[in-house]
Amino acid sequence: MMKIPAKAIGIIGLALCLGACAISKPVNVGDTEAQVIAARGNPTSRYRVGNEQILEYNRLPYGQETYLARLGPDGRVISFEQVLTDEKFAAIRINQDTKEDVLHLIGAPDEKTWLPLPRQEVWSYPYRENGVWNSIMHVHFDESGIVRRLEKTPDVRFLDRGNVLGGGPGGGGMR
Repeated sequence: MMKIPAKAIGIIGLALCLGACAISKPVNVGDTEAQVIAARGNPTSRYRVGNEQILEYNRLPYGQETYLARLGPDGRVISFEQVLTDEKFAAIRINQDTKEDVLHLIGAPDEKTWLPLPRQEVWSYPYRENGVWNSIMHVHFDESGIVRRLEKTPDVRFLDRGNVLGGGPGGGGMR
């Protein structure tokens, strides 16, 4: 019996995962929930907003994308979009939006952190600023769950010779 090295198994697993991501089928306005699941698989989260349902497809951390399928009361897609964008972050209302509002707008964060001195919870979202720069948007909530500030930083996981452009952790940036 031939023994396959663990590294080879890891590479094969990664290739299969990337291949599955690459063959995602498009989702169209008017599609049913069953069609969305057939095209994209089971959602990573589900939310209900009034009589609408949101299916979340979170590809964090390194995918830097979260797709939300909004389904109307009839169970059909109203919209399907990548929501980790400058425009969606700009729609977050400081001193007004709650954690629930943020979940419904841009989905679940990659990471949650508690800052003891300002007594704030921070949700972090890796994304491509302006579709180019590897960045992280940090959404700060006070103890009552209200957004108090947004802070954008470079995503240091992608740093390559002081540059935040690139295709993945540890390299691939412009030289």
